[in-house]
Amino acid sequence: MSDYVCPRCRTRAPGTALTWCCPGCRGPWDLAHTAAPVPLASLPYRVNSLWRYAEALPLATGNGATGGPTGTTGVPALSLGEGRTPLIPLTDTVSAKLDFLMPTSSFKDRGAVMLAELARRLDPRRVIADSSGNAGTAVAAYCARAGLDCAVLVPEGTSPKKLEQIRAHGARTVVVPGDREATARAARAAADEPGVFYASHVYNPHFLHGTKTYVYELWEDLGGRLPDTLVLPVGNGTLLLGAALAVEELYGHGLVDRRPALVAVQAEAVSPLAAAFHAGADDLPAPAAARPTLAEGIAIPNPPRAARILRAVRASGGTFLTVPEDGIRAAQLDLARRGLYVEPTAAVCWAAVRATPPRPGTTVVPLCGAGAKTGLAAA
Repeated sequence: MSDYVCPRCRTRAPGTALTWCCPGCRGPWDLAHTAAPVPLASLPYRVNSLWRYAEALPLATGNGATGGPTGTTGVPALSLGEGRTPLIPLTDTVSAKLDFLMPTSSFKDRGAVMLAELARRLDPRRVIADSSGNAGTAVAAYCARAGLDCAVLVPEGTSPKKLEQIRAHGARTVVVPGDREATARAARAAADEPGVFYASHVYNPHFLHGTKTYVYELWEDLGGRLPDTLVLPVGNGTLLLGAALAVEELYGHGLVDRRPALVAVQAEAVSPLAAAFHAGADDLPAPAAARPTLAEGIAIPNPPRAARILRAVRASGGTFLTVPEDGIRAAQLDLARRGLYVEPTAAVCWAAVRATPPRPGTTVVPLCGAGAKTGLAAA
């Protein structure tokens, strides 16, 4: 397992440690992992999950090839068939990747399978996670698959349908009074207890190495190319940072000849990163107010990896966009009338694309979570 390294103070810790953050500055870890190039021509013969990109992934132990006796594929046994989601056109230049068709109906499965595989190897006393719903559901499902004891902390007001799904997977739910930030604080306090593995989609970098497979799949589906623009929802930024990681790996190995622009989307009601970006700031000057929004999955007033998100968007030549509540509601309904029923958070990128003059070339938006998790946004 690769070592953890702190991007701020360069402190290191072994990958076998249960230390969930840098002990010096309490910031999130990066992973000292070097991806090898993935050979495009071999992919049709590989396992039909995100583990097919084994050369690029930590915790994978082989090349993802199928065939041969059980146990010789070289990839971890823990999988629910995550990844390989469809890419369909919405317009002549805009396509949608249907990550709401994942096993737990959200893109968070990409990172959760990595966290659960890591926890399975470390064999902690228990696993905890904090979430507004989708990440907790994904962690609960993969912990169930791995036979791990799991508890998920959620803020009050979390969708009853998401709570039902978490409990159905056998995880204990702990409803924390207050908002998403209060839930994160409670989880971080619990994570310091002995024998606890904190399956944090924010602090543990293995999650980002799972979400980067979103871009590897686009690269495979487009025959070794990437779109001109990737439009991505941003709260804690786990999908955007995973996408940026994959782009740099593919470009660094000479597997693509250009980098796409990263366009980050936030709800107007909670848009601290957009404000910092347009003010020219390198980090958040102060946490934003936590205001209600239909896009509950990205309502993050103080993302721990804020500076890295801002750098990634600027380096790509991209920008930040914000969308109002009525725009989110209209986009969700428009997608539903196209046959795509997603939750409000999953509609924010389509809302932004609909309201903004088109960028040159091809664009891909993710549809990250199923509408059955929350229902239609009320007018």
